[in-house]
Amino acid sequence: MSTAPLLEQLIEALRCLPGVGRKSAQRMAYHVLERDRDGAGRLAAVLAEAIERIGHCEQCRDFSETPVCPLCASGARDRSLLCAIESPADRLAIETATGYRGLYFVLQGRLSPLDGIGPRELGLEQLAARLAEGEVRELIVATNPTVEGEATAHYLGQLARANQVPSSRLAHGVPLGGELEYVDRGTLAHAFTSRTRISD
Repeated sequence: MSTAPLLEQLIEALRCLPGVGRKSAQRMAYHVLERDRDGAGRLAAVLAEAIERIGHCEQCRDFSETPVCPLCASGARDRSLLCAIESPADRLAIETATGYRGLYFVLQGRLSPLDGIGPRELGLEQLAARLAEGEVRELIVATNPTVEGEATAHYLGQLARANQVPSSRLAHGVPLGGELEYVDRGTLAHAFTSRTRISD
């Protein structure tokens, strides 16, 4: 790559972004060079600074510019509730859509042995130590309903049980406002087997 022309290097570098193939990277490269060199300069400067200064919170593993992120440092959060999520984007979604006032533990992925992602890569030793402290009264498991997400949820449930911490899993099933005839088979089967009682 070092011998490739600079434009080719730029196109290849842009391909590191998710969902960006060669054609998209080429369009981006041509756009910034033809129409927005100032914007590209700002992007490069901010990207370099972000890579240098943004790390992970020592407590929740979310992205943070400080050793402990503002959310973990806040005295207004309920420290007895801990929600385990796969990514920082999941935290943002929960914060935006719910009234949840507890804390988070960001796994930064999910168990995937084929990809070399095991408990160590997800910081599960750190999570176990946190559960063992006794401050957490409920672990809310909010992993995605994929095969790897379900395996991760099962592992987290066992981890909570080993530390005598009750755990719960986000409900999955028919979406609000959805119609049964349009729900996929897997979702409907899961919703049917996980049905809850309306009244006694």
